[in-house]
Amino acid sequence: MKKDIREELGLRPDQSIELLQELHIVTREGRINQDSRRKLKQVSHLYQFIEKLLLELPAEGGHPTLADHGAGKSYLGFVLYDLFFRPRGVGHIYGIETRAELVEKSRELARRLGFERMSFLHLSAAEAADAAQLPAKIDVVTALHACDTATDDAIAFGLRKQARFMVLVPCCQAELAGVLREQKALALARTPLAELWRHPLHTRELGSQVTNVLRCLYLEAMGYQITVTELVGWEHSMKNELILARSTGQRRRASAGRLRAILAEFGLQGLEARRFPGLPEVSQ
Repeated sequence: MKKDIREELGLRPDQSIELLQELHIVTREGRINQDSRRKLKQVSHLYQFIEKLLLELPAEGGHPTLADHGAGKSYLGFVLYDLFFRPRGVGHIYGIETRAELVEKSRELARRLGFERMSFLHLSAAEAADAAQLPAKIDVVTALHACDTATDDAIAFGLRKQARFMVLVPCCQAELAGVLREQKALALARTPLAELWRHPLHTRELGSQVTNVLRCLYLEAMGYQITVTELVGWEHSMKNELILARSTGQRRRASAGRLRAILAEFGLQGLEARRFPGLPEVSQ
């Protein structure tokens, strides 16, 4: 192992080299390729946002608890555990993933590293909301590139679990773009604004943009303060948007009204019951 590997990679003093080797970010010889370097930089950047939220939570009674949806190989979960949960000796991370082989590999790695307060569940985000393996409340919900409507399922999970914080990096939103595509001829006849999504590329991009705007309004309406920022150095224009939601307990009727107005403008009223249940009614 090169003596300067920590400095070269910008690692924290107590960060586990063994973990990075097991995740194949660092080779046994202490080398790292550009793709792995980029992945480590991305996860480390996201960790900085999540760490600030975790520091606001109590460190007793089993807290903090974190559920990571669409965990994949659980890069984020393992780094969070190594840097935050392990040194404090409290809290629990739940990795939620639909691919059974990745769940088993993560379980084995956690056993090998002695990361005892990590659980990996072979479930979808929608199934996890009612799963007995999870506690009734979760402090932090993360969803890193949970594709298409899986991000909406993670939001629904967070609302169900009364999450204090949600950290979302959406991607591959296709549902709303599909609805816009189906209604394109009618929209073009109704309003010149439909030119915004007349071309297929614009339909896809606008669909992604409007999807995230609606998600933010929904979270505000359901009692969360929203911050939207950019993850530096992440590829793909619509995959570097970071939505941070902080529970305030104050539902906002005005946000619900704006959400419904946008649905009406784009002819998307049919999505309300499916994607935005429980919206507060707007006072007349």
